[in-house]
Amino acid sequence: MSDIYIKGWLKGQDKKQKTDVHYRSLNGEGNFNWRFIFPFKYLPAEEVMVIKKKEHFFSLDKHEEKHPVTFVAQIWDNDIFTPDDFLGLVELNLNFMPKANKFAKSVSLDDLPDNEKGKPVPMVSLFDQKNVKGWWPMYEEGGPDTPREMTGKCEMELEILSKEDSEAKPAGKGQEEPNENPHLDPPNRPATSFLWFTSPWKSLRYIIWNNYKWYIIGGLVLLLIIAMIGLFIYSAPSSIMRKLVGS
Repeated sequence: MSDIYIKGWLKGQDKKQKTDVHYRSLNGEGNFNWRFIFPFKYLPAEEVMVIKKKEHFFSLDKHEEKHPVTFVAQIWDNDIFTPDDFLGLVELNLNFMPKANKFAKSVSLDDLPDNEKGKPVPMVSLFDQKNVKGWWPMYEEGGPDTPREMTGKCEMELEILSKEDSEAKPAGKGQEEPNENPHLDPPNRPATSFLWFTSPWKSLRYIIWNNYKWYIIGGLVLLLIIAMIGLFIYSAPSSIMRKLVGS
């Protein structure tokens, strides 16, 4: 059982964005329907984005850095009392990225261009296609002696807009207003997806009752039997005495 959220950013930019948390995922599946928005300056001739940064904290002027437009998505398990657990990632160079898979069941590490089998992978440019949608593998990088391991699958829709188009079709981050272009409905999550200490009655119903109801019923039946035996033992002597006196 995991409390899953997605973190995303463009490599080179400092600001990272996060989805809300899908609490109590019983099968490892998380639903978000969440929008990330990353404005950046792009040089088509060089296929890079330009980022202005201060060289030092006390610097007055900013200098320009050029980076490939690489989108990073990471899956995390949200923990309250301990650091969050990293579950997997995918990195996509938006100028030269592996084509998305149409079906989740077909996703594998072979969909990545640097797969271990050396298998050719169809590549696309988001800047050419403007919009792509589908499934990509999420993974943990291996070490010198351990291979890369697939840890999940992620369905995303990626879209590139010019400044003029983005102003003509405004959209808010996440599900904030203006929630349009396109409109995002709340994610379809099971009733068990909630933060346990914010809803004590739900916690009692979905966590305690659903998991331990037969133990609770058995305990109540056992207490009822013990109470009946105790009542019998308590009332039996007086009943016997009344019968003896009456005889």
